[in-house]
Amino acid sequence: MIEINQHRYSFPKVLTFGFLLVITIGTLLLLLPVATRAGLHTSFMTAFFTATSATCVTGLTLVGTASHWTLFGQVVIAALLEVGGLGFMTFAVMTSLLIRRRLRMSTRLLVQESLNLDHASQVQVVTLVIRLSLLIQLLGTVLLYLDFGPRYGWRRGLWLSLFHAMSAFCNAGFDLFGNSLANFANDPYLLVVFAFLIIAGSFGFLVWQDLLQYRKRHRMSLHTHLALRTGAIIMTLSVIVYLLTEKNLTQLSGQLSWGERLVNTVFMAITPRTAGLTTFDYTKLTPAGLSYTMILMFIGGTPGSTAGGIKTTTIGLLALQALATLRGQRDATLAQRRFRVENVFRALTLLFVGLAIISLAILILAETQDLPKHNSLSYLTFEVLAAFGTTGISLGITAKLNLLGQLVVMVLMFIGRVGIYTVMFSLFNAQPKQPNYRYPEEGIPIG
Repeated sequence: MIEINQHRYSFPKVLTFGFLLVITIGTLLLLLPVATRAGLHTSFMTAFFTATSATCVTGLTLVGTASHWTLFGQVVIAALLEVGGLGFMTFAVMTSLLIRRRLRMSTRLLVQESLNLDHASQVQVVTLVIRLSLLIQLLGTVLLYLDFGPRYGWRRGLWLSLFHAMSAFCNAGFDLFGNSLANFANDPYLLVVFAFLIIAGSFGFLVWQDLLQYRKRHRMSLHTHLALRTGAIIMTLSVIVYLLTEKNLTQLSGQLSWGERLVNTVFMAITPRTAGLTTFDYTKLTPAGLSYTMILMFIGGTPGSTAGGIKTTTIGLLALQALATLRGQRDATLAQRRFRVENVFRALTLLFVGLAIISLAILILAETQDLPKHNSLSYLTFEVLAAFGTTGISLGITAKLNLLGQLVVMVLMFIGRVGIYTVMFSLFNAQPKQPNYRYPEEGIPIG
């Protein structure tokens, strides 16, 4: 608990209110006349939606980022997605480090909550988060500038490189081209750079810490083992599935060579994991390809990263537990370690609550929105999962939603970024104390 003006607030509430404060500031800045291009008008809802999407690193928009916002507005969006991607508590700690102030225990506990750390003693990872994030984004800017600089000139090329390095690393999905990365579908170099930035951002900072310290410690945590193996399996499976369902993007055979289409297929296997940057119109995907994309958006990236979704470790842990149960074993194990029962319960709760939120959102939108007659439910489900997974890939429905629909999508983006547990604990005022009694146990038939 943290005391503010003689009022005590739980850590989840402080984190939730912190993100809301960032969104509020962003909304007010985007409402300034200097943020909107001459001859255009920005409504409160447009600014509010854009600030929410940027802070929640989603990428869903009501207006074109390049065509509607001035350089000032684009800088505000870039700042919001950076704060949203790394977490506002990371920037609070960075400020304390810059002025050489010692961190309070309450601050350490907040950082532990925001970065999904096991112990407050792991807060030193924040220094790694800051340095590694700046280094990777700086490297990404340089690599992108090698292409954008000669193409657009040094000034515009530099801004495009910086903005898109930040957007890709934070898995935000915002772009300044108007059609995401469709103009560069035939540029394998750029797609490889973007893929590197997306993967680096969705890796998770605890995983990066383990990898960078492996030479010294010669061991990795169970979390890192699970995250790497699950991520590798999902990535490999995704490439295979898209090669089968889209036949190596045969719909682009008249525009791209076989090798370029293969690079685009691999890129397509990466970007639905909350990145949102695309090289073609997703309405051209087969029904099987769209279905698999929805699964990837629901899963998302690694805990403690810039990605959204229910996270790869949740799916990995539940898969291991299911295999163990089907084999008649009680414990889920990996790398000669046994997972805590509390982890399994937490993963099951996360999956159930996530599915419940998505189902409720689909029901509300299906009842209140004017949807296209063709594949309306599929398109609606896709848009809901894109918001919940903070992916930002759109089939064109978001910009056509009414006020209620926009609010539903904003809530989904917020929950997807801040985290189901953080938001739910804030709403229900959950307390960590356990009752000092337990009811008698009784079994029921399952399956």
